[in-house]
Amino acid sequence: MDSYLVLKLLHILSAVVVAGTGFGIAYFMFMVSRSKDRRAIAVTTRHVVLADWLFTTPAIVLQLITGILLMRVLDYSFDSLWFQVVIGLYALIAACWIPVVFIQYRLRALASDHSKELAGDETTQREFQHLMRRWTLLGMAAFTAVLVLFWIMVFKPFPTA
Repeated sequence: MDSYLVLKLLHILSAVVVAGTGFGIAYFMFMVSRSKDRRAIAVTTRHVVLADWLFTTPAIVLQLITGILLMRVLDYSFDSLWFQVVIGLYALIAACWIPVVFIQYRLRALASDHSKELAGDETTQREFQHLMRRWTLLGMAAFTAVLVLFWIMVFKPFPTA
């Protein structure tokens, strides 16, 4: 079996997992946050944190490993403008995603605090809404970078040598 094709398949599948899990998480977090139902938010945020550890994290690691291996197989230069742009976008995505994970932990804690109701406790509600705004903005930046990265991977607008 051709190692290039195996690496390419793993790279594409991990990209699908990153994008698919990310879009799914974004949809469910957005919808549940609008409900203000503390129990629903607690369950959803618990599953979102778990999904990030089970799916997103391994896929991100696999993306990096397969990407580097593909660069070597294809003899792309690590000094090329193409790689600099790709790794810059990868770093931007990581810089957005890491705080998002911590925000998800805080959102989960707020929703799991049985002594407060998200709809009733004004301080908790304000913090929750503030965190959701930050979570959304970081997510939008990361997803924009992911889409640009897909475009760069397909069209290769910069020299790879």
